[in-house]
Amino acid sequence: MKLLDGKRALITGIAGNRSIAWGIAQAMQREGAELAFTHQNERLRGRVEELAAQCGSDITLPCDVQNDGEIAALFKALGERWPQLDILVHSIAYAPREELGGDYAANASRAGFTAAHETSCYSLTALAAGARPLMRGGGAVLTLTYYGAEKVVPNYNVMGLAKASLEANVRYLADCLGPEGTRVNAISAGPIKTLAASGIGDFRKMLEHVERTAPLRKNVSIDEVGNAAAFLCSDFASGVTGEILHVDAGYNLVGMSAGR
Repeated sequence: MKLLDGKRALITGIAGNRSIAWGIAQAMQREGAELAFTHQNERLRGRVEELAAQCGSDITLPCDVQNDGEIAALFKALGERWPQLDILVHSIAYAPREELGGDYAANASRAGFTAAHETSCYSLTALAAGARPLMRGGGAVLTLTYYGAEKVVPNYNVMGLAKASLEANVRYLADCLGPEGTRVNAISAGPIKTLAASGIGDFRKMLEHVERTAPLRKNVSIDEVGNAAAFLCSDFASGVTGEILHVDAGYNLVGMSAGR
């Protein structure tokens, strides 16, 4: 018996085989889940179809989360293939590159602030609402956050605010959807060398600092995040909702460490 036998999961936000969403997809497929995927646009379609095929899936659907019509079309098309959706994985975030660095107040624009919050936070609400009719009898919604939501992290800037909003969103959605049996949680992953992380200045130094400072003296991998995601979306976590689970080798618990 595998953790996710009989479950059906929709994975959003895969950018490539180094993305955290890919680590989650692999773990869920290994644990018995049937998977479906979204792609943001035609440019990414082929890449996502290749990764989906590696997971034994032929369901790849377009969805630009800034377009309410595409969100509605996504769940209509998915409902034609699956009568029930058990898991929704939200792995979507964006902020303009020029705002991820330097003086926060000087670089933060109204447009950039709005874009970061709409794409990184509101999209979770929109997708959860769209998935709701397919999660009859309950399900699990999972999103991805980062320590920059809790503490100041150099060069994270407006994305830190968007992730803080996302974490509040998790709590409000957990309360809203809980009576229907749907759980909503987040994983706060440590820094991982992904395509998305490449937009953060001095990212290599961040990796080195975490490896030197975290209690486990290492950085985490997409596989470790994937394993935690599979657990949170399984029936073994049936009493867990509204939580932010840190998968960061313990970095978040360190306040000050001498000689590291």
